[in-house]
Amino acid sequence: MAKQANLFELSGDGIQITYSTTSLIGKPQFNYHDATRALTFMGDQIQVVQSGLGTLVSVVIHQTIDAGSTTFTLLLPRVSLNLVDLANISTSGITALHKMSIVGPPNGQTDFYTVHPLHGTAAYVVF
Repeated sequence: MAKQANLFELSGDGIQITYSTTSLIGKPQFNYHDATRALTFMGDQIQVVQSGLGTLVSVVIHQTIDAGSTTFTLLLPRVSLNLVDLANISTSGITALHKMSIVGPPNGQTDFYTVHPLHGTAAYVVF
């Protein structure tokens, strides 16, 4: 019987990600670490969307009241673990800068993306 991966440990472009679809307290957990910050997100702080590309897992890594926000989205491929509990994977993370101003969105493009290649493992673990 195939198991679905529930723990992802990835790195690349100076970014380290650990994402688990559940945890000891029964909620998903997302750890983000780059050169300037180390952040942990739990439960409702993590947005998960199924898409034709795979699963999109997003967190807000920077928020301001008047200038916008920055999100990080992890693109998770489908991973089936048949005979083993661990598989190597390659994917992408996307840092998105969402610009705004006090008087509303500025004219023109307001979302800017940086794509980061990520490599690591997908595993099935019992929490």
